[in-house]
Amino acid sequence: MLNIADTLHRWCREERPFALATVVDVTGSAPLPVGTSVAVDEDGNAVGSISGGCVEGAVYDLCRQVLHDQGPPQRAWFGYSDDDAFAVGLTCGGELDVLVQRVEPATDPQLGAALDAVAQGMPAAVAQVVDGPHHLLGRTLCVVSDGTASHGTLDAGPTDRAVTAQASAQLRSGRTARVELGGDADTCPDRLAVLVHVAASRPRMLVFGAVDFAAALSQAGHFLGYHVTVCDARPVFATRARFPYADEVVVDWPHRYLERTDVDGRTAVCVLTHDAKFDIPLLQRALGLPVGYVGAMGSRRTNAERLHRLREVGVTEDELARLRSPIGLDLGARTPQETAISIVAEIIASANLGSGLPLSRATGPIHRAVPQSPSAVHARPTTLEETVARAGV
Repeated sequence: MLNIADTLHRWCREERPFALATVVDVTGSAPLPVGTSVAVDEDGNAVGSISGGCVEGAVYDLCRQVLHDQGPPQRAWFGYSDDDAFAVGLTCGGELDVLVQRVEPATDPQLGAALDAVAQGMPAAVAQVVDGPHHLLGRTLCVVSDGTASHGTLDAGPTDRAVTAQASAQLRSGRTARVELGGDADTCPDRLAVLVHVAASRPRMLVFGAVDFAAALSQAGHFLGYHVTVCDARPVFATRARFPYADEVVVDWPHRYLERTDVDGRTAVCVLTHDAKFDIPLLQRALGLPVGYVGAMGSRRTNAERLHRLREVGVTEDELARLRSPIGLDLGARTPQETAISIVAEIIASANLGSGLPLSRATGPIHRAVPQSPSAVHARPTTLEETVARAGV
């Protein structure tokens, strides 16, 4: 639902009833992920998309029906139609499970309160019950950045505590996900499926080295929604004028800045300094931190020498296995702009367990599940041989 948070927030403030259709499960190559929503108000105004156009008409009609009947939430399933590709179905071959519910902001204000927190820019998670006991279906509660339930309740007891814990975990990971829980009398008596919609703070991209490649990379990171920091110890190069797309430009020794700044499992560390006096102390610290990606620029010869120096200062083999160097995917890049694309492509592939192969050469689903645990992104990078073997090419 957070794909249309601004409109839903306005409708809730206006106490305007609306129907909310949300993708609660996906199988195969569906065009949009779990958590994507369409909403329709009583005047027939619609916002959002759940399929890129394939089933929008049918979803719109179902929303209008739920609004008119004022009944309980309904479920709908949309899949591929072999007989008629133009029938109601997903021609991409995927399957969608959709929950459609009527929302009455005047009498059920918790969703509006949760969206208000999101509108204020607070990291927040909206937990929506998408399967379970009838009286809980569609109910929501909100968890804000400090990990406390701020709005809404399900049972004012163990179920609230269990759902709050799951929502807090997803908020820390920064990912929207469907979570199954319950069946334990002490922690959560009812078996539930909860869709946790996460509005997280922007992930960080730390770019070390105020070089031309860093200027292009900061622009690419900005485009992808990262909070980009460029850091260099040389004030003549680390200037705002040279890096207009960076959120901040810091003059400091890279390793010293990394020691005092905040990072998490979504942080990408890109070392472009190409100078051992900066690289070694910086990478020694970066490879010991719970960040999602660590890459370093340099030739294969430079990387071999760098690995030797890192071993000498005590970096373990497990830590060295996390290092992406030479940085980026093999795109044949030469210019700073092309190199920036190769780097962010590797960051995306790393975060989403992508193979980095052309889709025309890979097998299996185009869209795959991503890790829910923040620690999962710290795994050793997959080698090219392993990637090719897994893809079956």
